[in-house]
Amino acid sequence: MQFAAMDVNRRAQGDALELCGFGPIESDYRVISTGPHWRLREYADAHASGRPSVLIVPAPIKRPYIWDLAPSVSAVRHCLGHRFRVYLLEWTPASDDVQSIGVGEYAKDAISECVARVTDETQGRAPFLVGHSLGGTLAAIFCAIEQSVRGLVLLGAPLCFAPASSPFRDELLSLFTQIPPETKIVPGSLLSQVSALASPDTFLWARLKATAFSLFDPPAFEINARIERWLLDEVPLPGRLVAEIVQFLYREDRFCRGALPIGGRTVGPSTVRTPILAIVNSADAIAPLGAVKPFLDAAPADETRIIEFPGERGIGIQHLAFLAGPWVYAHIWPEIFSWLEARD
Repeated sequence: MQFAAMDVNRRAQGDALELCGFGPIESDYRVISTGPHWRLREYADAHASGRPSVLIVPAPIKRPYIWDLAPSVSAVRHCLGHRFRVYLLEWTPASDDVQSIGVGEYAKDAISECVARVTDETQGRAPFLVGHSLGGTLAAIFCAIEQSVRGLVLLGAPLCFAPASSPFRDELLSLFTQIPPETKIVPGSLLSQVSALASPDTFLWARLKATAFSLFDPPAFEINARIERWLLDEVPLPGRLVAEIVQFLYREDRFCRGALPIGGRTVGPSTVRTPILAIVNSADAIAPLGAVKPFLDAAPADETRIIEFPGERGIGIQHLAFLAGPWVYAHIWPEIFSWLEARD
């Protein structure tokens, strides 16, 4: 109850930031399909007919507008500008109706339904999947189950959770022992607090430092203020989903070990055949190279590629630089588009 109340308080702080002009400036979209814990967005673009499509899979933590913060830092707008048809799987906040759903319902059921709908909308052309953080992890799990997309782009998505694979993983497990089975809904603030304790450099000190330096750089200040608004927009998650992420992925590393049970199957690197492009930020404590490369090395996909960059100056949380960093949009996203276009 304490953390649920904290969710309300943090969202109120975020609303105050939005009133000051630091809310998201999202692109126009329409909802074309819904499920018990998700909605499928289609973004408007009159010139995209006949073009390849991307289906964005955000992390289930927080709201999806980190993909579309403002015109200058928007993965959605960049994809539209390169004449891709853009779809986004929006996870809706947990409620009593969906309190017992887990990784399988997110990675298999929801993504499968959205891929099928996008394929139908685009006259049978399968989309590319693009996922960030745990959204990328869920997208990779889907690709280990089904071979129905053209390619997978992972942005800071951890795939390996062995000890020492990332500093964040080790500290998180020392704090987050187990989700009690009676926990039906996990407040977003609980995850935010645990994350901050697991990596205070990432979630506290780097943010404060970036904010201080951006006081003399108005564009950087605006980006960081919009990120802060997003960070305060807490979303509750199903208790079973959080429990399975902590236990099956972070603690037992079942996905990378090829021992993750999903929908009556056991999946891992050996069941992935989809071409994969992984973008890794070497300054990111959550999904460094060691949390990505061992999985790709073990995957029999026809093509896997890793692009590593040294971080984004001026962004407080390096894990968000993939979606909110001007330098990344100027230098990394062109490589992503080249990779996608080569497989169209």
